[in-house]
Amino acid sequence: MNWLYVIVVLVVGFGLYVRLAPSDPARWHQPIKGAQDKDFKGGALRILPGSGAETFAALDRIIQASPRTSVLAGSLADGEITYITRSALWGFPDYTTLELRKNGVAILGRLRFGRSDLGVNKARIQGWLDALAQK
Repeated sequence: MNWLYVIVVLVVGFGLYVRLAPSDPARWHQPIKGAQDKDFKGGALRILPGSGAETFAALDRIIQASPRTSVLAGSLADGEITYITRSALWGFPDYTTLELRKNGVAILGRLRFGRSDLGVNKARIQGWLDALAQK
């Protein structure tokens, strides 16, 4: 019985930490490095060459309409916005930065906790890009 209590306390504590840990804009709201599409264990980078302010604004609307997503830092006027999207069950935060560049738009999604997101950020970004293509 004591072990069960310890396990419950640890699980609840972990869940609270994941949901309540502060998100530091200075750490996550940074210019995107990279000039070509890339997938990695914790996320994905997509470059939309030739895109401009209209694409940037359209993606912002799509991203902000996504469930459990909010703006961490930045704005359309800044040309760079970082969002937090939380998983449904545990509330794990993923960070996505959208950046308007001279030659296009870049979007970078990455996880905060762990080493692999099992393709969640890549799939989320692809979903946003598919929604953009429907407009």
